[in-house]
Amino acid sequence: MTVIQPKPALTTPADLGAVACDWRRVAYLLLVSRQLDELEERTLVPEKKVLYQFSARGHDMAQILLGLQLDDSHDAACGYYRSRPLLLALGVDLADALGSSMARAGGYSDGRDIGVVFNYPNPGGVAALPMCGGVGAQYTPTAGWAQAIEYRVKVMGEHQRSRAISVVLGGDGSVATNGFWSALTIATTQQLPMLFYIEDNGFGISTPSTLQTPGADIARNLASFQGLHVISGDGCDPQQSAALIADAVAHVRDRQGPCLLRLTVPRLQGHSFQDTQAYKSPEQVEEEWRRDPLPRLRDYLVPAQLSESEWLDLEQQAAAAVRQAREQAEARPLSDPLRVADNVFFEGSLQLRGGQWSEGYTAPTGSEQARPEGPRLNMVAAIRRTLDHELASNPRVVVFGEDVGPKGGVHAVTLGLQDKYGSERVFDTSLSEEGIIGRAVGMALCGLMPVPEIQFRKYADPAVEQINDCGTMRWRTNNRFAAPMVVRIPGGFFKCGDPWHSQTNEVQFVHSPGWKVAVPSNAEDAVGLLRTALRGNDPVIFFEHRAMLDAASARRSYPGDDYVLPFGKARRVTEGNDLTVVTWGAMVERCEQAAEGRSVEVLDLRTLMPWDREAVLASVARTHRCLVVHEDLETAGFGAEILAVVAEQAFMELDAPVARLTMPDIPSPHHPLLMEHALPSVERIRAKIDEMVGF
Repeated sequence: MTVIQPKPALTTPADLGAVACDWRRVAYLLLVSRQLDELEERTLVPEKKVLYQFSARGHDMAQILLGLQLDDSHDAACGYYRSRPLLLALGVDLADALGSSMARAGGYSDGRDIGVVFNYPNPGGVAALPMCGGVGAQYTPTAGWAQAIEYRVKVMGEHQRSRAISVVLGGDGSVATNGFWSALTIATTQQLPMLFYIEDNGFGISTPSTLQTPGADIARNLASFQGLHVISGDGCDPQQSAALIADAVAHVRDRQGPCLLRLTVPRLQGHSFQDTQAYKSPEQVEEEWRRDPLPRLRDYLVPAQLSESEWLDLEQQAAAAVRQAREQAEARPLSDPLRVADNVFFEGSLQLRGGQWSEGYTAPTGSEQARPEGPRLNMVAAIRRTLDHELASNPRVVVFGEDVGPKGGVHAVTLGLQDKYGSERVFDTSLSEEGIIGRAVGMALCGLMPVPEIQFRKYADPAVEQINDCGTMRWRTNNRFAAPMVVRIPGGFFKCGDPWHSQTNEVQFVHSPGWKVAVPSNAEDAVGLLRTALRGNDPVIFFEHRAMLDAASARRSYPGDDYVLPFGKARRVTEGNDLTVVTWGAMVERCEQAAEGRSVEVLDLRTLMPWDREAVLASVARTHRCLVVHEDLETAGFGAEILAVVAEQAFMELDAPVARLTMPDIPSPHHPLLMEHALPSVERIRAKIDEMVGF
């Protein structure tokens, strides 16, 4: 357990002296940043060559000072849409920066994402983690990177990372978000090497900071937050900014705990190019321009450190570099529309950053041939044994979530694993699903294989933004980054139902691009699919149905430590000629019982993304009828997708209308009588089978 020491008072500029800094480099990069902003605003936006533009004027000098402090090759930073100056300091190619704004081929995303939503893999150097379009979504992945740094030092013995840090940038508006507070909790309770860099310009678009945090000063409000070093000052004063940033970075590098640095800066243009700033008075705008850090930097350097001619030379160099970058960017072609669907999933070409495969991990050879051994196990024991084996054989695997440690999970799946592998590898988290998944994203980006647990399906809803951002990462960075992980989610009915613990709604994950989705119905399949997911290179939702965790019908002998199952391969449960029944999860057991004494082919899909459409279509070609049975709601459930494919591709094979049996469009009722009335029962399934066969 981390013991948090009493924290010092808030650091002020008076506590610090001058620091060494490459001011010539700072000045050059600041001038480049201004030239880029001006080119976009005056030329490229009016010409509609840049469609989204966010000026960094006012924020730029301090960001550059911060970026130049990040000099450990294992450092990482995650910014937001006004963070291009940081990238310039990290060494991003100017043609990439400008070409990305123009959505040209190459660059941050190959034209797939807004140009200010950046990423910078920079193998062998400081990485800029893939930022997200949502405000505050950058915080928890950065906390995950920080935790992975510590893990790789303490557990994997990689002491070359012992001074690496994780830096997140955010504006004053973002301090009101769930992501900010979740990351703050993670960083302080774990005492992680993480720097929160808050650029306070007084407005979240048009909403003043007084509505984001009391008194419009997050540093003052967090001055007594335990385990957090808090610094605040003027981000427009060159000497003060440099000193405060150096102090903040040194504090985190020296492993004195996390730090929050708040710098006040002016936003000299609107929130975006389209923003007229009509909500600001002329006096406010005039005061902001008086604080412009560019003339203040010039006054600080000229003539004390640079001559007038040297400054003019830097201006000319910056202008020439931006002109060249424009020429190179405009010479780039547009991305090939025929490839816009590439890189949703791993396709054989490794991402530059993220996941264990990109760091040389090679999965052990697996076998699709089960070799049953020992007594029949329930699904709980089978999943636990698989996690146990993969933890033992792969030090990159980490298991975490609410109550997964000493308690062993509310369903006992992780029971005993913390005792065996320690609290660094199997650990409890704070009660924040966004924090759980966001942390997993950062850990995956840092080369680990995280296995976060969400206690019940409904509880995943607060993490939807992180789930979506993780799934789209490979696609929106054009295979530069990926964050493979396995998210374990119990759900579905059990002895009773209710609207909070019994939801399935697997279709939401299927509709989140980039996620594979597994829904095993028995212990053997659970072993094979989980092991495949843990050794794979894509994020996976692993759905553990509560009714199947200890169901007698789901018990199987352990199929062996090398048993793997490919995704997208259905299992034929029963054979028959009169009807194809397609199902998954807890409905497999009921469909099998309903099919007794009838010539019905029951297919257990086992995975919904991808799903085995070939097996379904081949079966329908034999039986000429198709029924889908699932526990999820009827409207827009996954059964609609299956039947649409059957209707499109096997219509001429059908001797009866396609059909589905599902829950009605209601939450799961609590009382068992109501719940069973809502669920597809064996009797209702059997009656539907007879109706369709007799059509």
